[in-house]
Amino acid sequence: MSRRYGVSLLAAVIIGVVPPAAAGQPAEGPDLRTPWGHPDLQGIWTSATYTPLERPEAFADRAFLTAEEAAGLAALVAEDGVDPLRARGILAAETEEERLAVTRQTQENIHYDNAVWLTEEQRKTFSSRRTSLIVDPPSGRIPPRIPEAVEREAARRQASRHLVHNIEEPSYDGFHTRTLQERCLVWRHEGPPMVPPSYNDMLQIFQTPDHVVVMQEMSNNPPRIIPLGRPHLPSRIRQWPGDSRGRWEGGTLVVDTINFNEKTHYEGSTEALHVVERFTRVDAETIRYEFTVQDDRTWAQPWSAEFPLMKRGGPLYEYACHEGNHDIRHILEVARNVERQVTGRVEDKGEERVSSR
Repeated sequence: MSRRYGVSLLAAVIIGVVPPAAAGQPAEGPDLRTPWGHPDLQGIWTSATYTPLERPEAFADRAFLTAEEAAGLAALVAEDGVDPLRARGILAAETEEERLAVTRQTQENIHYDNAVWLTEEQRKTFSSRRTSLIVDPPSGRIPPRIPEAVEREAARRQASRHLVHNIEEPSYDGFHTRTLQERCLVWRHEGPPMVPPSYNDMLQIFQTPDHVVVMQEMSNNPPRIIPLGRPHLPSRIRQWPGDSRGRWEGGTLVVDTINFNEKTHYEGSTEALHVVERFTRVDAETIRYEFTVQDDRTWAQPWSAEFPLMKRGGPLYEYACHEGNHDIRHILEVARNVERQVTGRVEDKGEERVSSR
């Protein structure tokens, strides 16, 4: 048996046992319940998957890969030398050549060797045969923004970008025009809602009778502490991750989050964003994670996604993002120096002089 055929066969078996629709009732059993009787969500889990949030246009109305397609793609991303960051676009590639190319790290301006530093012992693959994490609407894509949201996003973009020689580029006018991610204030995957990050995709869940704690490995914010059965904070109190409150509905933990601030704007949303998450322990190795987002000032309809959280042995590693926070001064200094060069002015020993060019 060839190595490639063996990998393909293994991938087919693995993907075949993951229900495409992630259906099923909550798992029962004494070892899947806490001492106080709640479903036990505790442990270290991963959301690792190459399945994209939105369905690539090439799949149109196809919600699922065939078993043969899924096995072939899983075998391809399991090969040595795959760049896990570039491979995230593999479903959008339409030909075999494009799929091979998108999994390989380019040699231009290499900052890290992703095939080395991002490849884990238990490799990332596809968590199901779905062509998108979004399950509603049936298109597998985020609904179009309403006109108000389109205008709002255009204004945001104009504030953070400007034209340089008729080419739109990021603005370095000040710290307020730099991205939240660059300044290490918040990552887009942190949520709520949570979505699989590019790497460091582990999270740990803790429980007490009246709280659930979700601690993500790759996070700029403290662990999310979710009280159970308590009312929300007053609407005047706004927070980066919103205000989360949990309740049990049978075997499912339902987490309702409101009171976001005006700065997060998840996928273009406003502070009116409303997120409902559902955590369901379906077996010893899996939690089904679902979320629905709604913002009447952004989309004409709510939209929903789901993916499995898969059991891992750990450990989680401390994650720290500080480059943009500590170096914003130098980022802006470089921008000012570039501007002086472009306008023909340079500095020499503290004095400005007009360049002879």
